[in-house]
Amino acid sequence: MTAPERLRPRTEPRHCGWCGLRLPEDSTKVGRPRRYCSQSCRQRAYERRSAVQRGGLPEDAVVLSAAELADLQDRLFQLRCAAEDVVTAADDGAAPTELKDLAAQVVRNAHGLERLR
Repeated sequence: MTAPERLRPRTEPRHCGWCGLRLPEDSTKVGRPRRYCSQSCRQRAYERRSAVQRGGLPEDAVVLSAAELADLQDRLFQLRCAAEDVVTAADDGAAPTELKDLAAQVVRNAHGLERLR
């Protein structure tokens, strides 16, 4: 990466490395860009990295608690049900506005799945 490329402002939004929330635009351009939205998220990420290292897991391992896994499975089930609703409505000859509303529900469920933490 050349020096002018590094100095260009970022145009794409950045997200917290722990919780996935969108990070606010930094008003100061000094120092490294933020990786976490709060000290709490930074601490949780450190704890997770430390636990992974102690457990001998690969660095890119994803560790979920039973509650986190159950939540993820619930959200996947909701997404599948919403997609099945679209297919059923299309097979039944639903109006375009109804299909649009059902497709919007699929999108909302998919957005919920983007946040894995």
